[in-house]
Amino acid sequence: MADASLIPAFVNPGARNFEKARDALTSSGHFDLREVEPAKLEQEIKRAVSAGAKRILIAGGDGSICAAAQVVSGTEVELAVLPGGTLNHFAIDNGIPVDLAEAVRVATGTTTRTVDVGFAGNRVFLNTSSIGAYVTFVRLRDRLEKQFGYRLASLIATIRIFFSLRRVGVELEVEGQVKHYRTPLVFIGVGERELEFPHLGDRVKNGRRGLHLFIVHGRRRGRLLIVAFEAVSRGVASVRGMPELDAFVLDRCTIDLQRPQALIAFDGETERMATPLEYRIEHDTLRIVVPEPVEEAVEEAAAAQPA
Repeated sequence: MADASLIPAFVNPGARNFEKARDALTSSGHFDLREVEPAKLEQEIKRAVSAGAKRILIAGGDGSICAAAQVVSGTEVELAVLPGGTLNHFAIDNGIPVDLAEAVRVATGTTTRTVDVGFAGNRVFLNTSSIGAYVTFVRLRDRLEKQFGYRLASLIATIRIFFSLRRVGVELEVEGQVKHYRTPLVFIGVGERELEFPHLGDRVKNGRRGLHLFIVHGRRRGRLLIVAFEAVSRGVASVRGMPELDAFVLDRCTIDLQRPQALIAFDGETERMATPLEYRIEHDTLRIVVPEPVEEAVEEAAAAQPA
């Protein structure tokens, strides 16, 4: 029987940093380590929550964290994170250390805060969702990654996508108006997002809360390439005045792709979804464990010094 005082900690045994994560959690002595395959992750987290867990830990990347959030969003259960992905956007955005020993220390702390969560129907996403070119990019990158590594695979996939842009029909209902587009890309981020290297995809510091949605559109393929390259290299601000880009920060919208189903990207992974898609943001619906404020840490360290 598991010790009820221990925090359930879910680790993918196939993850590249599995052994390091396991060792960090085991040496802490505060966790009930559970090796769970990704396909069973939500089921096992639900079981732990039903058994009375007040806090759980997920060791993994943004996809695994998203699966945990799918279960505990809207509840009082606290989510602790041990970053184990390639980019770790969610952990970095929320100040959670990528160093495993430091992340374990944070996970046993008492400081928590709530964050916003994006939904597409009932499907949770914490960082970004996209339709069109990025979905193709993710699938191509994943095929190339084993041969070339993540960064080179991403570069190759980006070049291929930019030179084979395909447009999809999109009907967008936003703020009571219906807009029609032929677009290679729809992007939806939780919170206002940077779209400029080297901070591509990062949250804007102190940015607006809401879903940050933008759509690239137009008839001329060459012009779309210019807009896409400008947005990536110089940021959305550089193309905001162009007629080929529409951008919104909003709480909800409906996207109809004029087909029964479509592949949609969520936090770097793809999933086939029924359309139309009802996107919305729920404010302060996920409670996460975070580092204590710097001021408190400094005061505690000073108090611990001998007089």
